[in-house]
Amino acid sequence: MPATQGETVAQEQSDRTDQMPGHDVLVVGGSGVDTVVRVDSLPVPLADSVGVGPILEWPGHTGGNVALGLRTLGLDVKFLDFIGDDWTGEQVRDRLTEGGVDFETLISPSGTRRAVNLVDKTGRRMSFFDARDPEDLRMPREFYLPHLRRARHVHLSITNFARYLYDDIAELGVPVSTDLHDWDGLADYQKEFAFRSDLVFLSASGASARIASVMREILREGKAEAVIATAGAGGSYVMEREGSRTPRPIQATAPPGPVIDSNGAGDAYLCGFLYGRLDGRKLEECARLGALAGAYACTGEGSAAQIGLDDLLARKV
Repeated sequence: MPATQGETVAQEQSDRTDQMPGHDVLVVGGSGVDTVVRVDSLPVPLADSVGVGPILEWPGHTGGNVALGLRTLGLDVKFLDFIGDDWTGEQVRDRLTEGGVDFETLISPSGTRRAVNLVDKTGRRMSFFDARDPEDLRMPREFYLPHLRRARHVHLSITNFARYLYDDIAELGVPVSTDLHDWDGLADYQKEFAFRSDLVFLSASGASARIASVMREILREGKAEAVIATAGAGGSYVMEREGSRTPRPIQATAPPGPVIDSNGAGDAYLCGFLYGRLDGRKLEECARLGALAGAYACTGEGSAAQIGLDDLLARKV
């Protein structure tokens, strides 16, 4: 049966995309706008109203932070996501464009994701995430597939629609990473991301004393070559498929200045680690680069928290 005009146009667009230069990292999902509220302590007191300092707002969220952080480290980054046809979506688009990220979007009927983050005087935070994406939201295959074919590495945020890219990623043999954030090792939502990624990041706070067993389960049940658990000021832990089943501790790095905000520190750690991985460095060295980037992120707000390559390598220990 002859191709329709629409199919022909789509194929021509795909062919043109396939002929373009490749990207170091393709990031999928996880953009949005953060509203940051500074409070004296967490949890906040139960009261009708609480006086706070200036309330700040900037584009962030995990996917946006990772895309901007990797670009600041000099990597060529492509970012695909849904945003809303709204003013918050324009904020996201403008910030990523300013940061040199090649950002390509689809319009979400539910609008751009948002989060409200409470940050105390020590830099600790509590995030209220607006998970507004409809359950049936899907990224069209003809939209993402040409970019998968051209990527050295794919990073999937744990937005629901991103899980439907795994089959094509596996068929193409492209390495993929993900960040499970504070997964407790039990919730079903994150399991596919945990078991189908080559590099798995998560926060040790989610599973607390059980983090070693969660890391072992990811290696046992999934395909990961390495699992990395971040523990803030407590450093991080790494575990490889080939090697000991006891997590190896990586010492935390002291921030180069006063701690202002821990928002995005985990995303910055991931960026430093991925830079090292794509540069062919060993696991422990990647983790140390991640620790440096994460510590730097705590000393600034928004884009000021993203470390550049020269600073990262100059501070390398």
